[in-house]
Order: sequence, then C-alpha cells, then structure tokens
Amino acid sequence: MARIEGANPTKTPKPIKAVLEAQVKKWGGPLLNHLLYARRPTIFRGARGMWGGLEASGLLNPALVALINRRVAALNGCEF
Repeated sequence: MARIEGANPTKTPKPIKAVLEAQVKKWGGPLLNHLLYARRPTIFRGARGMWGGLEASGLLNPALVALINRRVAALNGCEF
C-alpha cells in the first residue's frame, strides 16, 4: 500500500490519462508509481521521458528491461 495516495486517473490531463489507459489495457490497471508521478505532471513527463528514451535508444533489450523492472519492484516490496 502506498503511503501517498496516487492521482485520480479520471482527473488527470489528457496526455497522462492516455498513458494510464494504455497501462490498463496492458497490465489490467494503471501502475501505482505512475499514479504517484501523475500528482505532478512535470515529474510524470520526466519519468516517462526517461523510460521512453531508454526504449528509443535500443541499447537495452526489452526482455532485460522487463527483468530489471521486476527485480526493482521485488526489492521495493511490490508484488508486480
């Protein structure tokens, strides 16, 4: 359970809402860290920019990124 309540997805700006809706389609719900970032749109854009840049660079295999995400989630106590 997050110590800080995430943003309400229905009350976020359209670009953020689009990302959260894509997460619902892919994962079954918006990712909790993104709901937290969405409380501050500038932080949300920065975090998304980082992940988008890593993906666009082609330097990391997508399977490796998925494994890293799962490992970080596990270290943080997230049931991913």
